[in-house]
Amino acid sequence: MENQHAFSDAERAAVYHAIFSRRDVRGQFLPDPVADEQLARILMAAHHAPSVGFMQPWNFLVVRSADVKQRVHDIFREANAEAERMFPDEKREIYSKLKLQGILDAPVNLCITCDRSRSGPVVLGRTHMPTMDLYSSVCAVQNLWLAARAEGLGVGWVSIFHEKALQDALGIPHHIVPIAYLCIGHVSHFNDRPELEKAGWLPRLPAADLLYFEQWGNSDPKREDSLSATLADMHRIAQEQGRFPG
Repeated sequence: MENQHAFSDAERAAVYHAIFSRRDVRGQFLPDPVADEQLARILMAAHHAPSVGFMQPWNFLVVRSADVKQRVHDIFREANAEAERMFPDEKREIYSKLKLQGILDAPVNLCITCDRSRSGPVVLGRTHMPTMDLYSSVCAVQNLWLAARAEGLGVGWVSIFHEKALQDALGIPHHIVPIAYLCIGHVSHFNDRPELEKAGWLPRLPAADLLYFEQWGNSDPKREDSLSATLADMHRIAQEQGRFPG
């Protein structure tokens, strides 16, 4: 049955390609400036993310100043030293060799925030799950990330900060939640696999191992044409060929 709402094959393939080739970029940034038109397009993509109660709780704080980047880098460096000491010896050695940010390298830094007071104290869809505004803001991050990949721009998410220190460095009121601090720019290349996977930090989990049916813990659909088997085949193709198995 033909689905009149489906994208064309080429359009659908482009969406999946953006998802599958998206990477957290740390060390490949080029100094070339990001055009305002490109930045505007990916910000507009972020602004069109789904949000509970249509509250649109996000703000976008663009950072281009070298002085501000340095302040942010300084608080990252302090938190990163603390973080390294938290890991056991075998992980600490790997951690110490990882480049976990591109704050000073990327021409554009961006902080996406969540204003939890927007739309008032009672928000449609957030009456019983109050964290939905935070999740909505994360959807904006993902929209921006995929749009940036389609534009050929790299994005790196830096999360190793003390929240209050980041708020103070950027002049963010303490009732506003920093959701994501992102480094954005043109890159020399995109890695074929996530950097942490290549470094041996953790493997990609097979999607089929994360799948349950009807009730938590029930992973056996008891069907010959099982979704689990299809996902397992797609995972194998992805790992062997490094492409989206569509």
